[in-house]
Amino acid sequence: MSGRPDSAQRDAERKLEIRKRMREIELSIMMRAPEHDLEPSLDRVAAVMDLLGDPQHAFPVIHVTGTNGKTSTTRMIERMLREMGLSTGRFTSPHLHNIRERIALNGDPIDAERFIASYDDVLPFIEMVDASSAAEGGPQMTYFEVLVAVAYAAFADAPIDVAVVEVGMGGSWDATNVVNATVAVVTPIALDHERFLGHSLEAIATEKGGIFKAGCLVVSAAQEPEVAEILIALAHGVGTTPAFEGNQFAILRREVAVGGQQLAVRGLGGVYEDIFLPLHGPHQGHNAALALAAVEAFIGGGEHRLDVDVIRAGLAGATSPGRLEVVRRSPTVLVDAAHNPAGALALRAALEDSFNFAKIVGVVAILEDKNASMILEILEPVLNDIIVSRTTSPRAINPESLGQLAIDIYGESRVTVVDNLPDALDLAAEMADEGGFGGGVLATGSITTAAEIRMLLGVTDG
Repeated sequence: MSGRPDSAQRDAERKLEIRKRMREIELSIMMRAPEHDLEPSLDRVAAVMDLLGDPQHAFPVIHVTGTNGKTSTTRMIERMLREMGLSTGRFTSPHLHNIRERIALNGDPIDAERFIASYDDVLPFIEMVDASSAAEGGPQMTYFEVLVAVAYAAFADAPIDVAVVEVGMGGSWDATNVVNATVAVVTPIALDHERFLGHSLEAIATEKGGIFKAGCLVVSAAQEPEVAEILIALAHGVGTTPAFEGNQFAILRREVAVGGQQLAVRGLGGVYEDIFLPLHGPHQGHNAALALAAVEAFIGGGEHRLDVDVIRAGLAGATSPGRLEVVRRSPTVLVDAAHNPAGALALRAALEDSFNFAKIVGVVAILEDKNASMILEILEPVLNDIIVSRTTSPRAINPESLGQLAIDIYGESRVTVVDNLPDALDLAAEMADEGGFGGGVLATGSITTAAEIRMLLGVTDG
């Protein structure tokens, strides 16, 4: 025997080294300022891009902003483009289970080796910018800024035909906004993240419209009149006129179907009949119409009807993990990442529209910087009982405090406080099964809630 390791052993050692390096990188990134405590500025990420030779300009971009529905819309756009044979990059946030979910190439999370290579490529420049900022008394790059830099470097290196990029928060100073989008997409705008974005719809709309760039096409969901007025003015300021749902494109028909919904959509370039979307709720139908308009705008400027069979196949293959997702049967367990009042309203409408449970038991865990009372009030009509709990997030509201808010709204007999999510899920399943078949469990309140329930049930794809 030669004593040299065989190929299987070398492969195992390499995989172990990759896992070790990924853990080191994740720990290093997590030591930076988190997403909910950001430092509003494009200066740091722009400086890194400049040092890298501006990789974000190596591919066209469809840039997606808004308050709710950004991730689902981004995923639908990317899926249709991929069905057309284009090589795609997709950037979304936050992730459910694995940091690599945020950066997808041709629909799949970036593999660990490619992530490591991209991170190692940008790290020297990140360190240079950190040092320069520190010398001026400023902060180092944030968690989110580093991931944006890694994503744009990975997309340029792949290479790709188009990137579909979801903003993290806001628009004008969001780290993703170092791109010059070909198409800017605006999902419904509502109040959220007021600390950073402002306390009025007008202020938030102004911030989100900051992704509009000269020469881009703008497509928007239906908006409140004051929001639409601001978006129109901002679009005119860069030489374009936005297309709004309800005016330039619209859902013509929508019917609940087994496993989702059936749509007919009037797009920018024509009518698309018999579209099956395997996602639940009227809001996902509207997201699909917006996504289709964005694809039309990107392919031919919205002036031509696209191949309906390609659109059908693209939307039929759409997924949006953690968004009114069935993760278990008997009893049915749904998870939804609703974390603000607008998201809760969409969730309630979807439950009333698409499901017919004899009884729904809610498992609700909310983060402390959210409007918990309003979320609980909105969900009250569709929940027979509610179990309030907490996730592992340090930002989670204490269950006793959340429970008192729930008692004020639901009454004491309908509220149970359970300190940890695993026990809360077990109790909810028992309660849903009481009295025979037909009960369901809804776990919601934050993306972390959806992610941790998925993990408890063995669902870890993102």
